[in-house]
Amino acid sequence: QVQLVESGGGLVQPGGSLRLSCAASISAFSSKTMGWYRQAPGKQRELVALIGSSGGTNGADSVKGRFTISRDNAKSTVYLQMNSLKPEDTAVYYCNIVPAVRNYWGQGTQVTVSS
Repeated sequence: QVQLVESGGGLVQPGGSLRLSCAASISAFSSKTMGWYRQAPGKQRELVALIGSSGGTNGADSVKGRFTISRDNAKSTVYLQMNSLKPEDTAVYYCNIVPAVRNYWGQGTQVTVSS
């Protein structure tokens, strides 16, 4: 059974930083393309960053230059380093494979950017 557990969210002021973690219980983790997604109130869930099995990354235009995704295959964990946070980054953040599988969604971690 696949389990994805996100952590590291919180309340931060604009311009601040947070580091999210996703502990994955999934077979062949190292071969999976992993992604961080977010869902803001009243909006659809969106993919914000992904990392391939070889370590190649890509991100949404809205977070490029501010967010960095990384992975530790030995720990089956994916990270999202978020810098220069803006109020519009406020959302629940989730990890999943790419493309996402409905049954894999975890509880997510809330990120709130506010002064």
